[in-house]
Formats: sequence, C-alpha cells, structure tokens
Amino acid sequence: MQQRQIAFLVYPDMTPLDLIGPLQVVKNLESFGPFDVVTVGERLEPVPTDVGIAMQAERTFEQVPEPFALVIPGGLAGPIKAIANDGLMAYVRSAGRSAQVLGSVCTGSLILAAAGLLEGRSATTHWAFLDHLGRLGAVPVRKRWVEDGSVITAAGVSAGIDMAIALVARLAGNDVARTIQAIVEYDPEPPLGPIDWRWVDDAKIGPTLLESVTPALRGILAGKPELAAKLFP
Repeated sequence: MQQRQIAFLVYPDMTPLDLIGPLQVVKNLESFGPFDVVTVGERLEPVPTDVGIAMQAERTFEQVPEPFALVIPGGLAGPIKAIANDGLMAYVRSAGRSAQVLGSVCTGSLILAAAGLLEGRSATTHWAFLDHLGRLGAVPVRKRWVEDGSVITAAGVSAGIDMAIALVARLAGNDVARTIQAIVEYDPEPPLGPIDWRWVDDAKIGPTLLESVTPALRGILAGKPELAAKLFP
C-alpha cells in the first residue's frame, strides 16, 4: 500500500494543544500502517505560539506539496494572521484541494473556510466563533466534532483529541483507534464535570471575549478590508 502522508500545519501564534493533542494521537498511526505523520510550515525556524513557547515544523510547504491529509490547528489571533498571509493561504488552498482528508481544530476551520475549502459543508469551530465560520461559507454546527465527507473538524482546543481519534478510526479502523486511545490514556474526567453550556451562555462569556479581541483581530486584516468586513462587521 502506498504511504499516506498526514501533514499538521505549524504557523505563528497558534494554540499548541490544538496541534500537540491530535498530533500525539495520529503520530501513533505510523506503528499500524504506511503512514507518515509530519509537521509542515512556511519555514523551518521556530515560530511563537499563544502560550509563550516556540514550535518548529519538520518540513516546509515545498517539501510536502500534496499530503494525503492536511490538519490545521487554531488559536485566537493566529488564524486571523494566517488568513492575512498570502503565502500560507496559497499552500492551504493547493494542498487542501488535492488532499483526500481535511481536518481542523478549533478556529483552524476558519483558515479552511477562508481558503474556500468548506463552502456549503457542515463544520465546527470554537463555540465563540461559530458565527464567523458561517460568514465564510461553511454550515456551522455546535458539536464536539463534525464529519462531512472528506472533512472532519473539531470544536475548541481539547476537542481536537476527539477529532483525532475519529480520524484514526476512519483511516485505520476502530480497533486501532481504541488501541491508540488507550496508549495515550485519553479517558477524561474533568474535576468539575462536563461543561454547563447553559451557564456559559447565561454568563455571556462568548460575547465578552469577542468584544475584547475584535478590534485587534479586525486590525490584523486591515490589508484585506472585504474579508475584515465579512468576519468582523
């Protein structure tokens, strides 16, 4: 069987857990079949993240022109900066159109949507940015992860691990997915129980977050006024 290359995008100001959680799961596929799981970026120099540590891609865009699967992590300012980066977006469009599987974590789906790869597809993102995802042509769904044909998207941050396990099941079967889930011991029991979404909505956490960051995010897209007006009217 031909080797299948799965590329995880590395870019400035992304959220590390969006990358590392799913990557830790999917990297295990190399032990179960002809998979090559790599990180890819514009350059091989370390880039900053939104928690103060730097991350470095293994390969450049030119070295991974047509991956079998492309997975894009998210963040807060990072994805908006990525959307404003013409070189990065050219790679996402090119690799995304040829890839047989597209994945994202959190607001990484905004990058896929801005590249025109989610038009009319059901997808999810961080709950505070669902409306923004819809403004870019996707059909936003508030779920932990969403599969629509060749596209599998995850909600915020930790949901990327769920998405990754579902992706492994798709590529290698349920038994392999269960095995890898056990290897990484993914069996969450949060100390305060599951999220009380009614409390989150009543507390207006989302609107408060967006109100505080929207001016800065709009400013990042100053050079792309039409896109800025669409995302942050």
